[in-house]
Amino acid sequence: MSPAPVACTLADWQGFYRNAQQPRELLHALLGSLSQDDAAWITLASPALLEAQLDALQARLDAAGGNLDSLPLYGVPFAIKDNIDAAGWPTTAACEAFAYVAEADATVVQRLRAAGAVLIGKTNLDQFATGLVGTRSPFGAVPNSFNPDYVSGGSSSGSASVVARGLVPFSLGTDTAGSGRVPAGFNNIVGLKPTKGWLPNTGLVPACRSVDCISVFALSVDDAEVVAKLAGGYDAADPYSRQNPYRAPVAIGAAPRLAVPDRLEFCADEQTQAVFEQALKDLQALGAQLETIDFSPFRTLAEQLYQGPWVAERTVAVEGVDPETMDPVVRGIVEGGKRYSACDAYKAEYLRAELSRQINDSLAGFDALVVPTSPTIRRISEMAQEPVLFNSQFGTYTNFTNLADLSALAVPAGLRGDGLPAGITFLAPAWHDLALASLGKRWQQSLDLTLGATGRRLPTPAPVVQAPGSVRVAVVGAHLTGMPLNFQLTSRDAVLVEQTLTASDYRLYALPGTVPPKPGLARSQEGSAIIVELWDIPLARFGEFVAEIPPPLGIGNLQLADGRWVKGFICEPLAIQGARDITAFGGWRAFIASQSANAPQRA
Repeated sequence: MSPAPVACTLADWQGFYRNAQQPRELLHALLGSLSQDDAAWITLASPALLEAQLDALQARLDAAGGNLDSLPLYGVPFAIKDNIDAAGWPTTAACEAFAYVAEADATVVQRLRAAGAVLIGKTNLDQFATGLVGTRSPFGAVPNSFNPDYVSGGSSSGSASVVARGLVPFSLGTDTAGSGRVPAGFNNIVGLKPTKGWLPNTGLVPACRSVDCISVFALSVDDAEVVAKLAGGYDAADPYSRQNPYRAPVAIGAAPRLAVPDRLEFCADEQTQAVFEQALKDLQALGAQLETIDFSPFRTLAEQLYQGPWVAERTVAVEGVDPETMDPVVRGIVEGGKRYSACDAYKAEYLRAELSRQINDSLAGFDALVVPTSPTIRRISEMAQEPVLFNSQFGTYTNFTNLADLSALAVPAGLRGDGLPAGITFLAPAWHDLALASLGKRWQQSLDLTLGATGRRLPTPAPVVQAPGSVRVAVVGAHLTGMPLNFQLTSRDAVLVEQTLTASDYRLYALPGTVPPKPGLARSQEGSAIIVELWDIPLARFGEFVAEIPPPLGIGNLQLADGRWVKGFICEPLAIQGARDITAFGGWRAFIASQSANAPQRA
């Protein structure tokens, strides 16, 4: 039997199968290497469950005519937090008295299996997803993957641990107060906390149903983004699922404008503070502009999740569960929800709406907010002394996120002096997930840290592909960067992708009488390659952009030098009759520069 693959990314697994290795051999080897004694697991696949999945996988491949590209996660193992359903598997939410065998897959699990992924196990968690620590489980505390004396973070403790140690390339967690981010920060991995409603919650045991999100852990931002795209999308069975309006930016430019809290709290943890301060310097070295903002609305909203009527949502979620079967700390939290009245709940909602508006308004004009993922970390032994206080500290920079309807991406930032990881998190308004991912990828590449606790380095990035929900437009004249009409792109959250060339059969003309001056691009049997810029504009903003294009220009299809076709500026043939042919300049910038150089100089 082949050795069990470990510390592998999605690309590694895809490479195995392109080289004719077989899922049965690799996945049985992987399963055989895993131990039920590992506190990160609650349930591992039985050989029979694994075989059933492998049979279904082969049927999918046969139906696709053997085309591996049609199954982007073909044979890739993954894990899910044990408050997410998988058909035929027990769901416990880390409470044995609550356990049941799921009759159907959660929507996200069904979608990942349909893409070819194979579920290898279900992971440990803070009971009923109540905690940010990873110690509130009858199945045992999940240790930190770098130092077992320290917490792993929770509640998605097991899901983070199995990814950090390279046992699976990705896993699903959940995030209500930061459970998809704090464990990522404590274990040196990526935690993608999506916009509420992007990944459906059908088949999820709720914690706070109105703010719960299913999240993704991976070794790289690239992998987390791939998984989220496959698992995400509208689901009519989930009343909190939402359609993406495709109005948000799909990437962040080379000089991001980042907000930073005006007052930072590290709970006297100088080591985590040092990592964050270095991260800010590293971001500036990447070209980021940092500006402080008033963090008090974020802080006030964060307090509401556990110190106000919102905790009653957790009480509702465990109705019918015998309190005596619950973890004592979890029981104390959920029983606290009974103190609040309906009037208290409405008042809390009014406050949430007010603070959420303030938060989103304060982020307007910024590409993202950057915060420490957690201000500190604690030993497992410390958690028994102050279980509520220390848990609350971990949520300093996370608890407000879902209440304010923000997207978030937790990424590694480096190791502290004691060798423990510390992370940072980028946050932005709803549906900015892909934009945050573009920034996260650049950040991860620039640091070149090891992946989780595997010791591996980040592989060479795959070629950039066009983000879904965007239109790629080639601009050739007044819309180029720094030109008078470029604002028509940037004001609609379009993002510069690259500078490139058209195919070699185009001609460029200076159109007379246009204000500001504009060129016309036309295809010709005898032409030349012309410099263009490619911009990705959100789909819902594309119509607004096109509506501002005056005659004789329009948008059509343009061929690039490498054979790609994109949308681009075209010109009415009548308009170029008598216009100056400027093809020899190779592009609009060179022509404009020549005009400035030839302008008469005043004495």
